[in-house]
Amino acid sequence: MSIQVYEGATLECLRENPVEILRKMLLIRIFEEKVEELFLVKGMLIGPAHLYLGQEAIAVGICSNLKKEDIVVTTYRGHGHAIAKGVSIKKIMAELFGKKTGTCKGLGGSMHAAIDVENGILYATAIVGSGIPIAAGIALANKYQGKNLVTVCFFGDGAVNTGAFHEGLNIAALWKLPVIFVCENNFYAMSTHISRSLSSRSIAERASSYNMDVFVVDGNDVLSVYKLTSELVEKVRNGLGPFFIEARTYRMKGHGVYDPALYRDKEEVKRWLERDPIKLFKEKLIKENIITEREFENLRSEIVKEVEESIDFAVKSEYLDFNELYNLVWV
Repeated sequence: MSIQVYEGATLECLRENPVEILRKMLLIRIFEEKVEELFLVKGMLIGPAHLYLGQEAIAVGICSNLKKEDIVVTTYRGHGHAIAKGVSIKKIMAELFGKKTGTCKGLGGSMHAAIDVENGILYATAIVGSGIPIAAGIALANKYQGKNLVTVCFFGDGAVNTGAFHEGLNIAALWKLPVIFVCENNFYAMSTHISRSLSSRSIAERASSYNMDVFVVDGNDVLSVYKLTSELVEKVRNGLGPFFIEARTYRMKGHGVYDPALYRDKEEVKRWLERDPIKLFKEKLIKENIITEREFENLRSEIVKEVEESIDFAVKSEYLDFNELYNLVWV
């Protein structure tokens, strides 16, 4: 099947206010920046957390095309996907604080905080690649039951070297399942650059061997991600799936909150930070006279207040009573 490089989308592709797209991206950014501060500066959070800083255009560009009931399978770097899919930031923040008002009643922590069945996020896994065959299974169930739903499976470049990747894509292609696989290629699996782990010429090439159409898109260009997803979602609903997207992007910080990412070349980091997806989209909207610098700063202030309110909500929430744990165990 074909490998297509997808680029050049314009504002006309959007079915919603472009400022709302910017707002979603900025909400993810500020939320994650606050989480980092709560870990590293204020010491209010402990444990692992893998932030979505720098990859916001992918989550927003894709999830903005999904219905509430469409399914998302994500990873330990899932805060951004959850926010883009409409999960309350109060619930996500409460989960990070281990409170019963959290998405998993405080039992999942950061790596599972994205799970929210009401908003279609059925699974957030810490095991690299494990969500891929699960997404195929969900898509099979929806197809079998005649539900016209799209399943989107997010994973990183490290997952393409797992057996689960090959099994999941193979069965999805064989049974023509209604699923879109999205590899968020930020070029580093923890500290290992993709050049040291991938024998194929590209992730897209590897995926194309499974007899499905593959698309390579600039993951820092929210318009191109949005337009591509819009087209693929419509095709999947018409029974033409599966599809594979390699979205090339870059995480702004280390693998997790405690990783200074000293293994990355400074010039490489500088080049990618200049292509900050929020910066690029903001500049486009200013150039098109859709938003002013002052309006952007007002938007930022509103979001900062909203995130601070989520922290206050989380701090004031209660922990799950120990005896309630028995109600959450199947026997």
